[in-house]
Amino acid sequence: MSGLAIGLALFAAILHAAWNAFLRTGSDRLWTVTVMSLSSTAAAIPLALFSPLPATSAWLYIAASSVLQIGYSLFLVAAYRHGELGQIYPIIRGSVPLLVTLGGFVLADQNLTVLQITGVLLVAGGIMSLSLGRNRAAAVSILHALATGTIIACYATVDAIGVRKAGSAAAYTAWVLLSYGTLLPATFIACRGKPAFDLRAPETLKALAGGGVALLAYGAVVAAFAFGPAGPITAIRETSVVFAVLIGWLFLGERLTPRRAGACAVVALGAIGLGYRF
Repeated sequence: MSGLAIGLALFAAILHAAWNAFLRTGSDRLWTVTVMSLSSTAAAIPLALFSPLPATSAWLYIAASSVLQIGYSLFLVAAYRHGELGQIYPIIRGSVPLLVTLGGFVLADQNLTVLQITGVLLVAGGIMSLSLGRNRAAAVSILHALATGTIIACYATVDAIGVRKAGSAAAYTAWVLLSYGTLLPATFIACRGKPAFDLRAPETLKALAGGGVALLAYGAVVAAFAFGPAGPITAIRETSVVFAVLIGWLFLGERLTPRRAGACAVVALGAIGLGYRF
């Protein structure tokens, strides 16, 4: 695998952890994630205009993915309400490949390799370590984090099917982003009323920047797939768990205890094992 592919995958991992840090530091996280979505909506408009319409059979998957991503945003906001970035992020990211692997084993009768079995044990052990002990996150945040991971696994599965039916990955992505970008502000209005923001306010600029970072993270990993095999790139991408812990420690003032550092390293190793495909 080329050095460029590795570099892009690591860059995507850092950026993904960074946009979660933007969200974690927001004073009103539902408002923050709603404003962040404006960046993806703005990028999706020209993409939709210059792409062919998705095939008719893909629209159900577009709608399902958009609704699931609304649920993802709401549960992510709830998870960060009482939990730190270095606690919640590893649980969310680690639970996704864990659930996908176990789902394939239980529902699709897929055989697990030794590497995958090891990954399951490592991720499960690391999440348990983060969920127990004196400095653990609140139980409600842990449950919300696990629910967030479950929703990510669900919409990833929906997208994997939908993008094939759409006939164009660009068109499918654009319409999912547009649908999500319409539904999330509508959800905010239903929960809180009309959102108010000042484009000159630091909090607004920070949220928009966070949305831009999230888009750049997505673009970096897509670019990495063009230069290297999906399995190793996906595995490298899971190092975002480690970067989230370091960002929380360096920039958010979170504690970096030996137990937390060790647990996150275990989750990262397990997720890499689950994400790797020979």
